[in-house]
Amino acid sequence: MALASRRSRRPSIDIWPGFVDALAQLLMVIIFILLVFTASQFFLADALTGRDKALRELQQQVSELGNLLALERTANTDLRASAASLAAQLKATESERNALAARAKEAEKALTGEQQTSTAARAQVEQLTASVAALREQLAQIAAALDLAEAKVKDQQTQLADLGRRLNLALASKVEELARYRSEFFGRLREIIGNRADIRVVGDRFVFQSEVLFAQASAELADTAKDQLDPVIAALQEISRKIPPDINWALRIDGHTDRRPINTAQFPSNWELSTARAISVVRYAIEKGIPPNRLVAAGFADKQPLDPGNGEEAYRRNRRIELKLTEH
Repeated sequence: MALASRRSRRPSIDIWPGFVDALAQLLMVIIFILLVFTASQFFLADALTGRDKALRELQQQVSELGNLLALERTANTDLRASAASLAAQLKATESERNALAARAKEAEKALTGEQQTSTAARAQVEQLTASVAALREQLAQIAAALDLAEAKVKDQQTQLADLGRRLNLALASKVEELARYRSEFFGRLREIIGNRADIRVVGDRFVFQSEVLFAQASAELADTAKDQLDPVIAALQEISRKIPPDINWALRIDGHTDRRPINTAQFPSNWELSTARAISVVRYAIEKGIPPNRLVAAGFADKQPLDPGNGEEAYRRNRRIELKLTEH
């Protein structure tokens, strides 16, 4: 076994020098690699140092560019705000411009209308001026005509005054003449009737009591009434022949009642009774030949009493027929 051990150790001694050489070569390789690595690290470090410097410079540039970009962004925001403000101002300006343009158009139209109106107004003024001148001329003519008319009126007034005076004189003369015939008529009647109490002359009136001519509450002439009226009518006919035709005379017959009321189918009141009695006398006078245009009938009911009393005597006096020679 010892021999065997010896035999086995020999080969180990034989390979050792090769191993050492290999190891040396390996070390050299390693050293070379280390040198290369060291050199590469040096160069790499140097390169990295340059790169770091460049990187820092780039970072600084990037920072500066970022600052510039921020400034640009801020400026851009401000510019956008300014642009928006300017756009709004532009829009407002355009709106104002459009409004001013519209106003200008309206003003132009209004000015054109005013110019046309002014032209029409001038034409109207000229026309009115001409009309005023014509009216003044007409007024002058009218004033002259008025002066002439006033002169004529004064002259006519003088003539009218003279005519009125002469007419009054003529009327007075006619009235006096009629009064004379009336006086003659009533004088003749006084001679006819004498001193009868139921037929009398009172002033310018010839008065018959109603009982002489009519029955109570009747408007028909009694037979005896005609005998009383005939002399009066004859005297009137005699006097009327003497009255000139230019005297417009008339015999007025007035009917009167007392205050006691009447209410019948024929005479609803004293108005109808008094008027009917006056008409009856007028009709009889016409039958006897008195012209109708010379006769007038009127009824006064109980409104013009001769006696205000309530006794039978007062009633009798107030019931009457009056004849009066007067003018139409």
